[in-house]
Amino acid sequence: MLEKEKIIEEIKKLIVMNDKETVEINPNFLQYFEIEELLAIKDKLEVKKSNISKSSLNYLDEIYEKTKKDKI
Repeated sequence: MLEKEKIIEEIKKLIVMNDKETVEINPNFLQYFEIEELLAIKDKLEVKKSNISKSSLNYLDEIYEKTKKDKI
């Protein structure tokens, strides 16, 4: 059970967008998930968060490049 709780805590951290937010997940809902399913959820959230970060960086790079062009 301890491993399951650890995975759930990691999932909560992946869901929040900043450190000031907290997420609560109904423990009754989570009892239906096996560890493998929770790990799959965690993995998908990690990929999504990584993709969002990459997308944001690309967007910021584009904005930066446009501002450089405007100054010339």
